[in-house]
Amino acid sequence: MTVGHVGRDGATLAGRIDVRNPYSHAIPVCEISYSLQSAGREVASGTMPDPGSLAAGGTTRLDVPVKVPYDFLVSLVKDAGRDWDIDYEMRVGLTVDLPVLGNFTLPLTKSGELKLPTLSTIF
Repeated sequence: MTVGHVGRDGATLAGRIDVRNPYSHAIPVCEISYSLQSAGREVASGTMPDPGSLAAGGTTRLDVPVKVPYDFLVSLVKDAGRDWDIDYEMRVGLTVDLPVLGNFTLPLTKSGELKLPTLSTIF
């Protein structure tokens, strides 16, 4: 998770998920649902319809843009404290279309630290 864009109305965080498909056929992804949590609170959630397919026999990188409102950013920055980073947990539901089973959702979870940009990097 990285900071993508910071504006007056909020920020867009860039979540990246690498998914390996061991099968010899591409697997269509119907939808990606996501929930971003920090300090025990849900920061943002949403869905991305039809993001593409998982490449056959390889790894596919899926980019998930997460929009965080400015007022919540202010409260997160106050919580960031001395180390200038935010602990987060990203929960993702990857809904794929499997030939025999139909739609099947794979739950993925990633935890980490998001380093906040300093004023000198923004301006």
